[in-house]
Amino acid sequence: MHVTNDPDAPAADAITFDDFMRVDVRVGTILAVDPFPEARKPAFKLTIDFGDTIGVKRSSAQITVRHTADELVGRQVAAVVNFPPRQIGPMMSEVLTLGFPDADGAVVLVSPAHPVPNGGRLF
Repeated sequence: MHVTNDPDAPAADAITFDDFMRVDVRVGTILAVDPFPEARKPAFKLTIDFGDTIGVKRSSAQITVRHTADELVGRQVAAVVNFPPRQIGPMMSEVLTLGFPDADGAVVLVSPAHPVPNGGRLF
């Protein structure tokens, strides 16, 4: 399966509901945003609180075009929490923070429309 950000690309191949449930998408609140000058593309280092069960995790996110560090602190975001950690330059990214590309290809974060408890699972 080829994954693309092209809005005109056809939908990906069908999966089962069980396949979908294997991807654990949770909501968390961004506690801290740090610059990530070592990244190949402009990015932030995010510290995200996913509640008592998941805890606080770190993520590298290429979101600097549409988001500023100041507006991100306190914002709730969605992230995949059950991928293995991934080395991104000098940091270990523990979760994949989710977003969609805008018309120019810049990432816009996925957030709930209303506050929800940290750690809530997408269904």
